[in-house]
Amino acid sequence: MDTQTTMPHRAKYALMSQKDKNLLSFICLSSAIIYFDFLIYLYIADTVAVAFFPASIDPDVDKILGLGLFAVGYLARPLGGIILGRIGDVRGRKPVLLMSIVVTAISLLAMACLPTYAQWGLFAPALFIILRLIQGMAFGIFVPLSWTYTAEHISREHLSIGCSYVTASFFVGVLFSNAFFMWLDSSMSRAEMIDQGWRVPFFVAAVLSTLPLLAWRYVKESPLFLAMVEAKRDQPNEQPLTLLFKYCKQSLFVAMMLTFVIASLVIVIVLLLPDLIELRFDLDSDLFAFGHSIGIIFIVLGCIFYGLLANYQNFGKILAAGSILLIVQTFAFYYHLQAGGDYILFMYALLGFFAGIVGMVPAIFVRLFETNVRLTGLGFAYNITYAIVGGLMPFALGYATMFVSFSPALYIAFVGAIGVIMGLYFNNLPEFKQIDDVI
Repeated sequence: MDTQTTMPHRAKYALMSQKDKNLLSFICLSSAIIYFDFLIYLYIADTVAVAFFPASIDPDVDKILGLGLFAVGYLARPLGGIILGRIGDVRGRKPVLLMSIVVTAISLLAMACLPTYAQWGLFAPALFIILRLIQGMAFGIFVPLSWTYTAEHISREHLSIGCSYVTASFFVGVLFSNAFFMWLDSSMSRAEMIDQGWRVPFFVAAVLSTLPLLAWRYVKESPLFLAMVEAKRDQPNEQPLTLLFKYCKQSLFVAMMLTFVIASLVIVIVLLLPDLIELRFDLDSDLFAFGHSIGIIFIVLGCIFYGLLANYQNFGKILAAGSILLIVQTFAFYYHLQAGGDYILFMYALLGFFAGIVGMVPAIFVRLFETNVRLTGLGFAYNITYAIVGGLMPFALGYATMFVSFSPALYIAFVGAIGVIMGLYFNNLPEFKQIDDVI
């Protein structure tokens, strides 16, 4: 039985049209906002814990409780990826995109309006956890959906650069989070934040989440999804999950390995590295915080750079070479820290730039799965792996760093080695699946 139905091809060398640029701008804006929405809780975890849990005399307990609520969002991501991914493969990309944006906005607004523990007792944290689960489910589908939606609209020649722009926009959301909470910390005291100030970020995020809806009338359904529906109109419909585990086991494994690379680099370099370095190195905190922001800026630039390089169907070579450069720079960064860190801004910029290799990976993701299982496959593989890495890595790496200062560097080197192996695998792969193939 032939399990492949090839869809009509788009022009391979078409220039990026204004329509494609508008679509990319819409997805990038939405991605930056959604990433900001999901991360804001991380910045005020201890403050929210005070508002939603019984009073504790130990601030570390508040911090742990707060981070536990943040982890709830990660745990919900696989559920959203699987359930909403299936809907996206059966009903269409556009309705799921709308659902993820609207649900995020409503859940954030509801969080901002919640009563505290002092007002409602245990009902308050219970409601907050439910809303975090809902938001996590929406976020779980949005990330793979943003890559899928982009890949299924723009010309193939611009597949890699288009997906890299979307990935870079997530880090723009991180930069906005840093700037926003620097402003908030300077504007409110700790007491004001605990009283009512913690509501401000959720209100702001809820308002920002509605901005993409202003351009919703210009959003169209994926042409590849429409073509797939038309081609399979008279064929029996099998459920995406059934097809996925029947025909795409290898693709699932490869996608989970690539997600392991992305999740590890984002969580360690973008989110954890300042705290991990602070455990073992004595550096000027303000200078290092500025260096961290510089590093994120260069991750954005690195994403775009690698997206451009990998636009000529040489994914494997670029992934392997970029992973090697990342390993070298990571050790150079840590040896520089050990020597005093006089040029920390320059070294952080280089580390961020080489970590930008994550920008080229989504273009590989979308070609691992056929059109009628793409969103389910990406939602499953990406979110399951991200939840595992996000749940275990902060504790495991923090514990290891207490004993070995170079633990983050060793871990990134391990991740880089996996990147090299995956690069060699793709370099020797006879051919990629076509973006418009169908099972």
